[in-house]
Amino acid sequence: MDLKELINNQVQVDVEQTPEEEGALIAEGPIIQLVSFVLDEVEYGIDILAVHEILRFPEITRLPNSPSFIKGVINLRGNIIPVVDVRERFGFSTATITPLTRVIVIDTNDKLIGLMVDNVHQVVRISQNSIEQPSELLEGVSDVFIMGVGRFRDRLIIILNLLNILFLEED
Repeated sequence: MDLKELINNQVQVDVEQTPEEEGALIAEGPIIQLVSFVLDEVEYGIDILAVHEILRFPEITRLPNSPSFIKGVINLRGNIIPVVDVRERFGFSTATITPLTRVIVIDTNDKLIGLMVDNVHQVVRISQNSIEQPSELLEGVSDVFIMGVGRFRDRLIIILNLLNILFLEED
């Protein structure tokens, strides 16, 4: 499916869980909430507690001599915030900016950082027991960016380690 089909077929939903599903989640152990977003038709998630806000794609001021994955900075109510193109940070091809492109402003290490993503999908609640560590799944999978892989209904959500999105040296 190309990007145009993805945009045309994208449905913005916030899935409500039935009382039975909610009860099953609570029985499985501690629950975490994730903001899920899409990159290259793969769903990723970040802890909702780290999310400061979600913005429509703003005007970005480019910075000279910055790594290519840093698109520039934005002014958010007096705060200057760097914006990271998550696609480029992960080594994916550059995407076209669409009406669904968003910047997720996160708080990591007491700093605000904007994450440019293709589309914010929804907020999901999953049990911590349904999250597998990447090293347990496949040998050689880097845990630099990946904290784990969560199972939500019939989907897999790659849960990101936010500490390394901006601060790790580019390979």
